Amino acid sequence: MKKELIKSIREKEIQLAKLREHVDKSSVCSDLYNKVVLQKAILKKELDDLNKNKFADKVRYLFPRKKTLICDYFKK
Repeated sequence: MKKELIKSIREKEIQLAKLREHVDKSSVCSDLYNKVVLQKAILKKELDDLNKNKFADKVRYLFPRKKTLICDYFKK
């Protein structure tokens, strides 16, 4: 899964490099360029989610965080 995402991201980068030359020439290329940029961003987010340590995130939510109130700043 991870290798497939990396391969897809590289393909999107190649597409962007080819489209970058023609972005100013037509609106169709500009729209396609924007779509590819969004697709690449989605793929990068999916890759980041795979790399993220999900166990650590679950443990963080189990422990309550100390909330700082505004009155805590004015205590002497």
